Amino acid sequence: QKSIRGSDVDAALHYLARLLNAGDLASACRRLMVCAAEDVGLAYPQASQMAYALCETAKQLGMPEARIPLSNCAIMLATAPKSNSAEASIDMALSDIRGGKGTTFPVHLQAPLFKGYKYPHDYPNHYVKQQYLPDDLVGRQYYKFGENKNEQAAKAYWENIKK
Repeated sequence: QKSIRGSDVDAALHYLARLLNAGDLASACRRLMVCAAEDVGLAYPQASQMAYALCETAKQLGMPEARIPLSNCAIMLATAPKSNSAEASIDMALSDIRGGKGTTFPVHLQAPLFKGYKYPHDYPNHYVKQQYLPDDLVGRQYYKFGENKNEQAAKAYWENIKK
């Protein structure tokens, strides 16, 4: 995992080969799938789907052929752009929840009446400014866009709809 995170494709292949040689197909698949979500993340969101598909293919094939899709996966992940912004964001949100924050919700988000709720699809760009976070977390920012191409494109879109 560390070699994939560090974008060292040769080391990633070496450690994958060690796991496979030891007969540990399950650990190899688990590690590749977590790297796709944790280390590549939003820099290349399709990586998680591809890692899952390649790992499932490997499980269906069994050894020795399983080495081929897993090698594809390790190479893809090691050479992909990286972002851990999703992991950092959810960890911050979990910290607030575990700290007892976020217990009072805006009235317009409370069932059954949703009094005062503005339906975003009724507004230009399907966006309308309104409070969604609990009252004691207003202004809290969990997610910070990564510097990669994909997250910067999402940031530009997000900024544009708010104009």
